[in-house]
Amino acid sequence: MRFATNEYTDKTQHLQYDVVVIGAGIAGLYTALHIDHKHSCCILTKEDAEVSNSWLAQGGIAAAISLDDAPIYHFEDTMIAGAGLCDENAVRVLVSEGPFDIRSLVDMQVPFDLDNEGDLDITKEGGHRRRRIVHAGGDATGRETVKALAHLVSLKQNVTFMPHNFCVDILTNDYGAVSGCAVLDKTDTLYIIDTPNVVLATGGIGQVYKISTNPSVATGDGLAAAVRAGANLKDMEFIQFHPTGLWSGKHENRAFLISESLRGEGGLLKNSKGERFMLGAHELNELAPRDIVARAITRELMISGETHAFIDATSEPREYLEHRFPTIFTECLKRGMDISKVWIPVCPVQHYLIGGIQTDLDARTKVEGLYACGEAASTGVHGANRLASNSMLECLVFGRRAAANINARLADMGKIQSSELPTDENRTVVNRDFSALRIEIQQLMNDFGSVLRNEKGLNLALTRISEIASELQNSYYPGREYIETLNIATLAVDILAAALARKESVGAHYRED
Repeated sequence: MRFATNEYTDKTQHLQYDVVVIGAGIAGLYTALHIDHKHSCCILTKEDAEVSNSWLAQGGIAAAISLDDAPIYHFEDTMIAGAGLCDENAVRVLVSEGPFDIRSLVDMQVPFDLDNEGDLDITKEGGHRRRRIVHAGGDATGRETVKALAHLVSLKQNVTFMPHNFCVDILTNDYGAVSGCAVLDKTDTLYIIDTPNVVLATGGIGQVYKISTNPSVATGDGLAAAVRAGANLKDMEFIQFHPTGLWSGKHENRAFLISESLRGEGGLLKNSKGERFMLGAHELNELAPRDIVARAITRELMISGETHAFIDATSEPREYLEHRFPTIFTECLKRGMDISKVWIPVCPVQHYLIGGIQTDLDARTKVEGLYACGEAASTGVHGANRLASNSMLECLVFGRRAAANINARLADMGKIQSSELPTDENRTVVNRDFSALRIEIQQLMNDFGSVLRNEKGLNLALTRISEIASELQNSYYPGREYIETLNIATLAVDILAAALARKESVGAHYRED
């Protein structure tokens, strides 16, 4: 199918912008911040800026900025974590340009945490062999960075912020280049923005899975729209499951993340008997790459039949934990746990899409005028497994590069052309229990497309979810719920098919068979 929507009429309202950025996390905001003031720019978000993976990000931003570090060391750690499948050119761009963007954020007065001497407090996380993680608000780096960037973007006269607007389709002209996007406002009324440049900074696909650290809006809309417009997806089998989501005995819409930083600062993984099962499992023990830790916990739980393992941070004083990890400390305390006295129950949860929309080093997709950056993009920097805290750096480096390419492109472009309305695809209007379909997809993905996979389970899930996707593609129902369910089903099929196609176990993709 070419379009998710089926409601275009001659009365459909048109707006015009030189650039449309979809998503207001770090990637979207940093891109908009670098669009030249001569060009009109619109930022669309399904909700508010506070509802994004960036806002929730605890860990920090990795860059080789300390005196005993260098981009070559960051390059090596990234390549090792990516299991040799990283794009070397993309990684070189990331690690060599990253320090510039960190310095830019400092100049923009992002409130990074400082040490006792007043310098940046640089910490260490899993997979990093040197301290190179800057953080803000202790464990609230994403929130503090988004707040600072959003403020700076709000001061730009050429940027319009439009929350509660859902981009559902990318429109293209007769030559296959971007001509606009179709958007549903908060009343589910369809309108069109005519533009030659669309930047997809829509984040991840967490709602494809039953348990995720992603917010409820992470339904993969940007990826699904890009595919319908003709872009390619890459490495969709590589889904990062964070090893230490906070375990809860009840269903929650979003799993709370226990940041890797806690293990970087001395937290130990233990089973219910108090045994450190990561000792000897990897040379970095608790600080092994996330895929290795997630599999180790999963196997430990399969052996014991228990629902969760533990992080023991009780060797650290309460004052330190409260200051260094205020978000984690407060959330656990709200649940009746003083983490300076009791162990934290944890289990693996879906966390990050390593693959995504295939782009080049300037964030361009194969569709002219369509860009992707941040978690929605597959730049090649992560390979088979994302190195901790490289994700926010990727947002910065490739968001800035996307803006530079767009600025150069707009310098040679004429007047914005009005988008032609898509032809009616004549799909039958069918109302379904979309919530039930979503739950079914999520359960199948949780059971068969998770940390440990095998051919039988992948085929079982793919067969059923393909049926659901086909039903949705051949019918239509007005509104956001239908489109989100369609997008979830579409991407679940892509993930499962990619997982089946890759026979070997590598990085975050592990085939038991």
